[in-house]
Amino acid sequence: MARRKSDTVSVVVIGLGRFGAAVAESLVNLGQEVLAIDEDAELVERWADELTHVVQADTTDDEALRQLGVAHFDRAVVAIGSDIEASVLTVLALAEAGVPDIWAKAITRKHGQILERVGAHHVVYPERSMGERVAHMLTGGMIDYIEFDDAFSIARAHAPAETWDKTLAESALRSRHGVTIVGTKRLGEDFTYARPETRVERHDQLIVSGPTDKVERFCTLR
Repeated sequence: MARRKSDTVSVVVIGLGRFGAAVAESLVNLGQEVLAIDEDAELVERWADELTHVVQADTTDDEALRQLGVAHFDRAVVAIGSDIEASVLTVLALAEAGVPDIWAKAITRKHGQILERVGAHHVVYPERSMGERVAHMLTGGMIDYIEFDDAFSIARAHAPAETWDKTLAESALRSRHGVTIVGTKRLGEDFTYARPETRVERHDQLIVSGPTDKVERFCTLR
């Protein structure tokens, strides 16, 4: 893995459960250099044909990580969820090895706080994030939804009646609802960037961005 393309990053993914395997597989599909590690021999064998580099190792062991050369990787993803002790010790070992960018999965807020204290630069909560996303989609009339930490959201929703057969300039959604239309999608067509002269039709979909509360209210319009 020392011979890398200049436009790739090297990532070590630790833990090949559903989350870790999905991250590793997606990174490989994106053309990135990935080393996947798990202590479970069955998981290593299962993913050996799908991922380029898969190794069985105890990642709480500093010496094992040193021998694998994790210090030379650009980023690390600790996808261990069920074993909190192994998750924390692995993050600590990676931090002590000098990995510059460590991402870690947490199953509770307290778990996440501990991970941050021992060296994780980014903590993710996959189950909670997906649960919140689905809840918004179920109750808010959204097709898709992403919320950021600073109370800012992006959603995909059906165009409300007040926008039909009008340009975005004519609808004046920013002044009326405090949201910005980033893109539009028509049936059978690709997404396009929204412009003031973009005309919206009845069955169009809109990509809406803005403060979370305003995006939620806009997406409930019929």
